Amino acid sequence: MNELHDKIAVTGLAAISSAGVGTDSLREALQDGNCRLQPMPEEILGEKGHFWGRAEGFKASDYMPPLKARKFDRCSLFAVVAAGMALKDAGIDPAQMDPSRIGILLGCGFGGIANSEEFLRGYFTKGADGLIPMLFPNTVPNAPASNASIEHGLKGPNVTMVQRFCSAESALLMACRFLEEGRADVMVTGGVDELNPLMMRGFKAAGQLRHYGRGFSEGSGMLVLEKSGYARQRGAAIRAEVGNIRTIGRLVKGAEDEGASRLLGVAADHSLLSLSGFASEFGMFLERAPSLPRLETDRILGCSLAMGGLSMAALVLSLLPGQRALHLAASPEGPYFAVDFNGGSSV
Repeated sequence: MNELHDKIAVTGLAAISSAGVGTDSLREALQDGNCRLQPMPEEILGEKGHFWGRAEGFKASDYMPPLKARKFDRCSLFAVVAAGMALKDAGIDPAQMDPSRIGILLGCGFGGIANSEEFLRGYFTKGADGLIPMLFPNTVPNAPASNASIEHGLKGPNVTMVQRFCSAESALLMACRFLEEGRADVMVTGGVDELNPLMMRGFKAAGQLRHYGRGFSEGSGMLVLEKSGYARQRGAAIRAEVGNIRTIGRLVKGAEDEGASRLLGVAADHSLLSLSGFASEFGMFLERAPSLPRLETDRILGCSLAMGGLSMAALVLSLLPGQRALHLAASPEGPYFAVDFNGGSSV
């Protein structure tokens, strides 16, 4: 699939990660390049030598009363706070606009898995009497986007994408389409995921701690998208514009080179390459852009199924006015996404 999204502007950003809360913390991590992963406590897995990227700097009490925070799963807390930060960064007050014209479209991997575990544990240990009804709404992957939309009064399109390590990129693609089709004037998009000991024990049981589960992390990266004309009309600063978006489901055996060529386009036209998910493991991709400077947030912040949201936010933060960059995301067996970003006005 090859879609040209002409004049879709990025006007706001938000970041919550193992580097801290806010885009300043993300920018600092990008500048010094030091890994923010921390050793995982030995008692979690019964062994040493593993690292994870918990967002230790995030405290829900900094943003809402404790009693209110209790009704959300951790993933939803990330989404609610990050969405508010992104809208504020874009200069958007939903109360001053038609709420039906503001939507949210997020990529999410595991969602509120801690609440899911608690909910199901009650059933398996005590039967129906052990179920806690208030936990159930947070056991589904679309809870973060839904909770964020409720908290901020966003009544436009509300969709969640779960597509392995390309979940955030898939969300970006659909968000752009909604804007082009006139379904919304503003779309909040990106990715959100949480991390907890249960997940790491699951990765160990599946034998994935040193492969898919290595260096796992949590957080949220969000972008506010608008049509460029709409953004300029309201006087917003344009951080970047989304260009062509290319995606393929998988690389067909015997036609890998053709698939890679269709995905990357003319990589030489770019001056910066952003890699997310397992993109760095595909040599056929990197061979087409051997000299481009690379931005690999996974090596600094850790990875997750929806970490592409943070990778794209980091890329926009790194872009100079007029600079053209390529964001490449891949899951081990597909899908694969390539997104062109063009630097906007300086902020």
